Amino acid sequence: MTETSHAVFLSYASQDTEAARKICDALRAAGIEVFLDQSELRGGDAWDQKIRRQIKNCALFIPVISRHTHERAEGYFRLEWKLAIDRSHLIVANRAFLVPVVIDDTRDDDENVPDRFHEVQWTRLPGGETHRTFVERVSALLSGEASTSVRAPSPDRELAPASSRPKRVLPLAVAGVIALTLLGILGVFGLQQLRRPRPSVPGESIAVLPLTNESGDAKEQYFSDGISEDLITALSQFPGLNVIGRSSSFQFRDSKEDSRSIGAKLGVAHLLEGSVRRSGDVVRVSAELINTANGIAQWSDRYDRPYKDLFALQDEVTRAVAGALRTKLLPGEHAAAQSERPPSGGLDAYNAFLQGQFYNSRATEADFRKAIEFFTQATELDPHYALAWSTLSRAWTNLSIHFLAGTRAQDAFANARAAADRALALSPELANAHVARGFLHLVADFDWRAAEAEFHRAIELAPSDAEAKFWLGRQLAVLGNVDRAIEFTREALATEPLQAYWYSWLANYLSGLNRVDEAERAVLRAIELQPGAASYHERLAIIEIQRGDAQAALAAAEQEPPGNWQDIALALARQIGSERIAADAALKTLIDKWAGEAPYQIAEVYALRNDAKETFAWLDRAWSSRDGGINYLLYDPIMLRYKDDPRFAAFCKKVGLPTPAEVEKRT
Repeated sequence: MTETSHAVFLSYASQDTEAARKICDALRAAGIEVFLDQSELRGGDAWDQKIRRQIKNCALFIPVISRHTHERAEGYFRLEWKLAIDRSHLIVANRAFLVPVVIDDTRDDDENVPDRFHEVQWTRLPGGETHRTFVERVSALLSGEASTSVRAPSPDRELAPASSRPKRVLPLAVAGVIALTLLGILGVFGLQQLRRPRPSVPGESIAVLPLTNESGDAKEQYFSDGISEDLITALSQFPGLNVIGRSSSFQFRDSKEDSRSIGAKLGVAHLLEGSVRRSGDVVRVSAELINTANGIAQWSDRYDRPYKDLFALQDEVTRAVAGALRTKLLPGEHAAAQSERPPSGGLDAYNAFLQGQFYNSRATEADFRKAIEFFTQATELDPHYALAWSTLSRAWTNLSIHFLAGTRAQDAFANARAAADRALALSPELANAHVARGFLHLVADFDWRAAEAEFHRAIELAPSDAEAKFWLGRQLAVLGNVDRAIEFTREALATEPLQAYWYSWLANYLSGLNRVDEAERAVLRAIELQPGAASYHERLAIIEIQRGDAQAALAAAEQEPPGNWQDIALALARQIGSERIAADAALKTLIDKWAGEAPYQIAEVYALRNDAKETFAWLDRAWSSRDGGINYLLYDPIMLRYKDDPRFAAFCKKVGLPTPAEVEKRT
């Protein structure tokens, strides 16, 4: 590819080669240079470098969408799509780059297509038959005479019936005409329910984007983040207002996307954005409330206050946003939000807490230790600071389960337990403290019923708390109530729609019910949101094992990042293949390297080998070492093949879980 101004990259599934060739031929006949990889070169450094170079240099990227791309959970075309999407974020909004083409009757709202493709116009070329209109359009895009920045109907695209049309942003010109027509009838705020990024977005919904740190010191990032989180917490107290959680909204830190795009991805009608500047004893907060349907600011203001009045400043901004949203705050609920602040009102303790939150969210061993240091400092500055105690507990627990073993892990659990007990003694009504104790019961004590009671209590105290819902879902699945686990996890994801980790657990539950297509969609969403995370491709491999597709299972396993989860995935996938020597070798590798850390997963491998004796022997080892994999037992599609074996019921009773028969009777 020599001249990027005339170069097009054509990305397609291998089953669509013929259609892609027709599109390529039509474009080349018009003098347009096209990259079309028809070689058998797949994988490896050479292919990777070649593809990355071509996508980096091309002028237009044309993904060919079809039922084959919909059905294929894995494929090199998906890597090509990701590379193109990553590059599109670096390109100015008014320059065309992504030009999706559909070659069959795949719907425009296909959930297996990246969101970024939905933001631009699609073209339908049945079977790859490429007409002159499309070629002319590509030529215009290459010359800069056209744009794909806003999705609009095109002459070569059939409109779907109203009931099945994709839920997209209205073209700006059309939205403007509708708005002007209705403005005089309904008034600005009467239009609030009509101006939505998608028809399903509730009018009373908001995401607080991380306020920009304008202090000039990167070390002050924790402070602006802390104010952003406080606003999320405060706004969450308003009845009827759906507030997106921190994990999802903070993914748009420094994002170049416009408000409509962000609103569509988060599913909200409003964004609160702005900046924080802390200089000496003065804090300046600038805030703006944006309508995501049209990108117009509905309210904005700037506040300069002494640092000592920080809490009053946060309250003032919250009330102003509520007023702009026409939301009425109920008496008493605002006081509940204050529980996140030190009872003494000490800003030093609050400042230490914010720094702890900042490091805690980064989730490395070093950062957990730094978070523990700051949370401890907060409790020393204000010994009655219940929230600091509960978050300290959770930091100790996370450090233990992810990075420690043996005596060191037990010591960390002891510290976590002491902190959780202190938090609950100080504030029995603090939901976060009940989540902290439930977390300990689940992962350290294996006290299933006690964990369930704590998570239930947390939701009673904070019905809109997404994290409490997620953890209650986890615990219900452990006890075999998988349907309810799915319900709670979906509710949690409504508040945190970009929480990859939760999608992976949703996939676990759906897989346990043999709802493999839904499970695949959930885990692919997790992979899309967090491509390099551990265990997601292992889950995808299990889904392919459920389908009996040895080749797809192995392909998924090979994409798992190197480490214990890759060795687990490979050992599992190899067992359903025809190469027994490779299957035996993969199992041996898993045992040699990870017997002390993954006895439960080794039991799964033996289950796939139909070796019941070794399966139950390794399950006993898993229980003896308190392997967290025991949590999967009652929704593990691999282990449940033994659900009618008396040894399975006996094992469930030994570890304090209901038997499959008891679960079935209950449901």
